[in-house]
Amino acid sequence: MKLRQSVATSHKLSGTLRGWLPFLQADIESLKETLDKATRENPFVEIKSGNEVSEEGPKTKTTKSMQSDRITKNSVSNEIEALNFTKISLYDKLQEQIVPPLFKTEKSKRIAQLIIDNINENGYFEADIKNLAKESGEDENEIERIRKRFKYFEPSGVGAVDLFESFLFQLGDFDLEDDVYQCCVRMIEDFENLDIYQKEPFFVESLKIIKKFHNPPAIEYQLEQVQIIPDIFITIDEDKIDVDLNLAYYPDIVIDLGGIDDKFDFVKQKVKEATSLVDALDLRKATLMKIGLMLVEYQYDFFTGGAIKPMKLDDLAGELDRHHSTISRAVSNKFISCDRGVFPIKSFFTAGLGEDSEVSNSEIKSFIQGIIKAENRLKPLSDNKILIEVEKEFNIKIGRRTVTKYRNLAGISSSSDRKKLYTFA
Repeated sequence: MKLRQSVATSHKLSGTLRGWLPFLQADIESLKETLDKATRENPFVEIKSGNEVSEEGPKTKTTKSMQSDRITKNSVSNEIEALNFTKISLYDKLQEQIVPPLFKTEKSKRIAQLIIDNINENGYFEADIKNLAKESGEDENEIERIRKRFKYFEPSGVGAVDLFESFLFQLGDFDLEDDVYQCCVRMIEDFENLDIYQKEPFFVESLKIIKKFHNPPAIEYQLEQVQIIPDIFITIDEDKIDVDLNLAYYPDIVIDLGGIDDKFDFVKQKVKEATSLVDALDLRKATLMKIGLMLVEYQYDFFTGGAIKPMKLDDLAGELDRHHSTISRAVSNKFISCDRGVFPIKSFFTAGLGEDSEVSNSEIKSFIQGIIKAENRLKPLSDNKILIEVEKEFNIKIGRRTVTKYRNLAGISSSSDRKKLYTFA
């Protein structure tokens, strides 16, 4: 199959370009707002959203005419009207909370962002802190200390490593008598043996509190879905794969001097700043296009009907000659639309299992979620039984602990806990 790049991207960048990361990190819906902030004190620049650009083309100097892009994207743009996403994403909500007094220093804010980058769509922290510390250069204990502060975040329970820590986080939202609070803690920490607490004087009250907890903690962001706007379109047409940026939603930077002589130093400076913004926007397009092309190369099997292959952020960082954290920001809150649906770009980065690392952990997690969803509620599957099914399905050898780990990352409780939850549901 021939890979064709349908959108030409500009590589003419300023050698001293600074501050482009906010434009790279911004999701496509907030890109105009980010540019508006950057041009607030520049009287010669106007930022127009895609649907504000004249069909006849701008009469003043702009990044480029988007007329042809709009024509080619009309059919695709119509399709996304039916797609769903939250009005404010989980990650936007979390980033809004990286403020004092919880995070007073730049270091604490940096680590908090690192933690958010490793929170999955269910609201659970899914990274191995030891590996994360090694990759980021941050102190392992400091990362864990900052993560514990997420118990004060909304949605309540987010940032926890598993169901039970999430319950403990959420418990802090209730104004309880000490006896009830302590009973709740004991029941959560000993959830495997919940039955033995039935004779305790505060059992019924504690159980009512526990049943109010959200599982997974970010479930409200999964239920309140409204619309999603993909950043990249990947389409298959006979013998080729097309990779397109969603340029119809890109703002247009209009530089208008209004007849003022551009020889004045003040005007020169403002024009230079505006030009740097044009470069920053081009760099965002070029980076996302490269990411789209690399994803097709690495995940070719997935886009043609197969499974996701093992892939790390470092793979892309090395190929694009960018730092790991830059790529992490680039893929945060970005989505790809393809024949198989709409997916967060972040979901394509997954570690490998098996002797040849050909089976991704996302495949394992999806399989585990599938068989648990279909299990007999009277006889929930134990991790050992799930292990047998996984090894038979993928012809690999993994440990029971691996199954337990992936089950916890998916926010799924143990078989005995599920049986209790099924009973109380």
